[in-house]
Amino acid sequence: MATVKRDDVFSIAAFDPAKFSESFRDFAEQGAKQSKDAFAKMKTAADDATKTVQSTMQTAQAGSVELGLKAIDALRTNAENSLSHMEALLGVKSVAEFFELQTAFIRKQAEVTAEQAKSIQETSSKVVETLTKPAKAAAEKAMASFKAA
Repeated sequence: MATVKRDDVFSIAAFDPAKFSESFRDFAEQGAKQSKDAFAKMKTAADDATKTVQSTMQTAQAGSVELGLKAIDALRTNAENSLSHMEALLGVKSVAEFFELQTAFIRKQAEVTAEQAKSIQETSSKVVETLTKPAKAAAEKAMASFKAA
């Protein structure tokens, strides 16, 4: 059987509520400070993300305009080539000349289409790279700030 020491029974009288209040206040203040710091970091990250999204949207708009202009240029070129071909076909005097013109047109049109596709693909790649660069940098910055905390 365990024996109880008389000193232990009265040790509760040594409890100082003022010291407990002070410790609790310090703990609460430290928790509040950490919460404020975390909120400030989250706010900064949210502000940075908003700026990145706005910048990305502007870049996307500019990129889509550039791609649209490339597509319009390709359509214009193709329409002009087709009209020129139709005019040339109107002056055909033989079936052999018709096939020769038609073959040359198809060959030229295939080359032009390949060049147009390559140009549009290069522009698309450039736009995608431009779009992803700020988002990637912002994500890396945000992750670095949270790792540092």
